[in-house]
Amino acid sequence: MNVTNMKSPRGNKVPNQFIITTKDGTYFQSYQSIIALIKNDGSVVLDDYYWDYSRTTGKYRNEFLMEGIAETRQKIASGEYQLTNLNA
Repeated sequence: MNVTNMKSPRGNKVPNQFIITTKDGTYFQSYQSIIALIKNDGSVVLDDYYWDYSRTTGKYRNEFLMEGIAETRQKIASGEYQLTNLNA
C-alpha cells in the first residue's frame, strides 16, 4: 500500500486529502473517510454516504475522478458508478 497527499495546482501537498494505492485499485480518502475507489479494471465505486459530503470533498473528488459533479451524478444514475459503504 502506498499513501500520498493530493497536490494543489502549485504542487503543494493538500492536507487531509489522500490517494491510496493498493493491490485492489486506487482510493481517494478525505480526512478519515474513503470517498471513492477506482478498481484496477477501471470501474468506479463511490461511498454511498460520503461521496458528496462537503464542498472540499467534492473539489478533490472531482480532481480524483477527472470530471465534474454533473458527470458524476449522471454516471451514478446510469449505473456506471456503484454506490456502496466503503467505510464499513
